[in-house]
Amino acid sequence: MLAFLGLDFGWFQHAVEAATGWGGIFLIVVYSFLIAFILPLPSEVVLIPACTGAAVCTGTLDLGFPQPAELAIVIVASGIGKSAGSVIALKVGHGASHSGPVVNTLRRMGYDPVEWSKRRVVTLVKKWGYAGLAVGLTVPGFPDTLSIYAFSVIEKNELKFAVATFAGSVGRLVVTVVFLMGIAAI
Repeated sequence: MLAFLGLDFGWFQHAVEAATGWGGIFLIVVYSFLIAFILPLPSEVVLIPACTGAAVCTGTLDLGFPQPAELAIVIVASGIGKSAGSVIALKVGHGASHSGPVVNTLRRMGYDPVEWSKRRVVTLVKKWGYAGLAVGLTVPGFPDTLSIYAFSVIEKNELKFAVATFAGSVGRLVVTVVFLMGIAAI
């Protein structure tokens, strides 16, 4: 959507990839915050400063801690940023999905956000609730923003939403690291 508007945030992704020090951690929090509700960029990028090389975590973040601790700091910082951003997405998504002009405009374009969200998410929400959101967010490569907005149309509890997003974000990055380390061991 942002590319459609002529906006390119690739520079931001590259800045995160090159992040170092505590300023880099701040950048990771801001990036994660923004990808939760507006930036269609990959969340796994935040691992690059702590995991350099082909698939081995050697770390260039330079926080002064052992590399596993730096990796944990990156993962938690990203989770905090994404959970905070998800609360914004919750408010925007819930409000927009129930806004006549927004819904009517999207319907004229052939897209019914409320119906789409209900079809895709209602079953997941009814069966798994916030745990379903968390598990859905652990899938590497799947757009976070899509899951967060789809869920926001139905749910309203900000704290539970933020906790589920934090857990899913942390889980996703852990799955990614485990996968990358498994590939490196082969």
